[in-house]
Amino acid sequence: MAGIEGPAPASLTERRQFQQKLDEARLSFIAEICTAGSYVPERNSPPATHLESLRRQAEKAIECHPLFLTVLAGCDALPVSQSVDFFGRAAELEREFGVPLSFETHRGRSFFNPWTTREILNQLPLLKLTCDFSHWCVVCERLIDTEPDILQLCAERAHHIHARVGYAQGPQVPHPAAPEYTDALVAHERWWLQIWKHQLSRGFERTTMTPEFGPDGYLHTLPYSRMPVADLASINRWMADRQRERFNQLFP
Repeated sequence: MAGIEGPAPASLTERRQFQQKLDEARLSFIAEICTAGSYVPERNSPPATHLESLRRQAEKAIECHPLFLTVLAGCDALPVSQSVDFFGRAAELEREFGVPLSFETHRGRSFFNPWTTREILNQLPLLKLTCDFSHWCVVCERLIDTEPDILQLCAERAHHIHARVGYAQGPQVPHPAAPEYTDALVAHERWWLQIWKHQLSRGFERTTMTPEFGPDGYLHTLPYSRMPVADLASINRWMADRQRERFNQLFP
């Protein structure tokens, strides 16, 4: 199955056109939501603003019949107690809308590091995760095999995977096929396999993964000319093909 992950269009007309194109291409849709800002949240927005932002965007996104909503939520500066309250209320929205909400491990957001994530997850046992471990590699400045208990907890809660490879000095390697980044690639694949195994044990009929190598500061460029060091489309295609093959070999 193939699909698209991204924000739902802003206007009703655009959303209808988008839905029509999805249907014609037979593509599934995963709706992406960023609460209270864009990928970087508004620093001083209170949890209530994040919640209202989530509600407003979710109402629009579900018009496009997404498989689920993947949400960049909260802020890294929020106290854990406020984050727990926010995510508890967000879970109520999931029940109200009848569409799963999966919250991403993302820099700048409440799940910006492994330890804060563990604190929140331990208090909210039903919360779902979109696991993008590339963010944690740069936040922690290391591959996160050092945190096996948290990787285990994330695997137990994982709903969706973002397949980007991070390393100690950045959230995106220049090219995941480059031999100098083999250790980072193999580590991420080890963590993703742990998720797949847990999803299988939990009775998942489908697993979802989005190759998410991106531009906007992620893609390495040459000084002065700012020419990309690799082709972004080919990187994502390489990752998608590799992970499909791995999954089919591991789970025939």
